[in-house]
Amino acid sequence: MCIDYRQLNNVTIKNKYMLPRIDDLFDQLKEATMFSKIDLRYGYYELRVKDSDVPKIVFRTRYGHYEFLVMPFGLTNAPTVFIDLMNQIFRPYLDKFVVVFIDDILIYSRDESEHAEHLRIVLQTLRDKQLFAKFSKCEFWLREVRFLGHIVIAEGIRVDLSKISTVVDWKPLRNVSEVRSFLGILDDCYTDDQIATERCEVQVVREMLIEFLSVENVFWFNLSRGKEFVIYSDASLNGLDCILMQKGKVIAYASRQLKPHEKNYPTHGLKLAAIVFALKI
Repeated sequence: MCIDYRQLNNVTIKNKYMLPRIDDLFDQLKEATMFSKIDLRYGYYELRVKDSDVPKIVFRTRYGHYEFLVMPFGLTNAPTVFIDLMNQIFRPYLDKFVVVFIDDILIYSRDESEHAEHLRIVLQTLRDKQLFAKFSKCEFWLREVRFLGHIVIAEGIRVDLSKISTVVDWKPLRNVSEVRSFLGILDDCYTDDQIATERCEVQVVREMLIEFLSVENVFWFNLSRGKEFVIYSDASLNGLDCILMQKGKVIAYASRQLKPHEKNYPTHGLKLAAIVFALKI
């Protein structure tokens, strides 16, 4: 159940607790070969609301007048409060063998014996704190795990094809409306004239994107010290982007929009800016 708390949220002081960066979370998984994933059953309902705040979250239905005694969905600070709770509970184990993202818990280890100990610690912690997992959504002793829209394996991470099926299954573009819709996914800015004249080019981009997403491209975890790195960079009138590779394997992507003063750069200046940006990541 989710209640419309917009008026309450408008007068609530916002908690600026930051969500963890997904790429930082994945960086922790280097050298891990064994994974388990735990999903909590009740989520926000695990938290008791302070008695003095209960009257603030009342709601009314045709069946009567009700008050939440636990934290409901829809409150502006609910996600940050819950994330803070999970981080406090697992603080001794974060960045060691536990990744927490809201109500998803990922346990990672280098081998099976280590994983058994890590899993025991996490489950005992949940038991001590009276947090309950939904068994049907939990997975244990995995060599490959789906987490935050990616598939994690010992060698690295790759895109979960089930998450990009809309693009992969996209039918050939037949008219201006379909081209405009596809360009919206690519986040490009085209005028109607450009859409009409560059439809063939857009079709090529579509086919290249589908081909790239359909193969099992793995973002590599294991870097070789002392080996050569290769950087591919490019620039447009809107932004800079680059790819860091080693031994033909993708290590990282990066991109950003142009800063106001960079929009005045000539073409060669933008190309150099892309190289500098790539070397700083």
